[in-house]
Amino acid sequence: MIRPLLRLSLLPLLAIQNPFIMHAILVKDGKGPIKNLYLGEAPEPVLRPGQVIVKIKAFGLNGMDILQCEGRYPAPPGASEILGVEFSGTITALSEGVPDFKVGDMVFGLAGGGAYTEYIAVESSLLLAKLPHLSWIEAASIPEVFLTAYQAIVMYCETKKDKHVLIHAAASGVGIAAIQLARTRGVRTVTATASTKEKLDWLLSMPNGATHTVNYKTQDFAEETKKISEGHGVDAVVC
Repeated sequence: MIRPLLRLSLLPLLAIQNPFIMHAILVKDGKGPIKNLYLGEAPEPVLRPGQVIVKIKAFGLNGMDILQCEGRYPAPPGASEILGVEFSGTITALSEGVPDFKVGDMVFGLAGGGAYTEYIAVESSLLLAKLPHLSWIEAASIPEVFLTAYQAIVMYCETKKDKHVLIHAAASGVGIAAIQLARTRGVRTVTATASTKEKLDWLLSMPNGATHTVNYKTQDFAEETKKISEGHGVDAVVC
């Protein structure tokens, strides 16, 4: 049994009835619109080798969660059917031999599913330490978008100093993260596309924001990026 005293202090009636049950946000009938979400009960996660148990403080809402809720995006094989892939919280238990972490550590990370719960079992390799200046909500909003952007900007495009980058749908979560990562890589220009002046102005004004913007509804981004890069064109495109 995990955390008997903590469970009793938080949920005395539930703990007395069944100490292995936790609260979770579930989907009525297994799938449906957002109104089918409800607060229910689920078994506490089982700690396996290489994993830690995290008491969740906040979790992120992603497009894949909405699609999964509607039955259009099945969970990966072996993953929890409960929604949620990014979260923040504190470690309450860990298996033997897990390096770098201890009970009580503040962390955030990714999972294949199961973050819409009180507790989650997750591979320790999918966790990062939460810095004190980040709120729980801020930390929970980082993993999915920034790791996706990192994969695109650093791993696939191998973006380097003085290069030119074009980022489509730049006001999206991944787009915002990609702009910031590209700027920290020392690129010469980051051209961001979006559909409204308000979005484009904000992308220019944010810290480590875009160097240039294009309204894809009223401008030709290919022509604009050619001008911006002085005929060079772009070295990487994220879309």
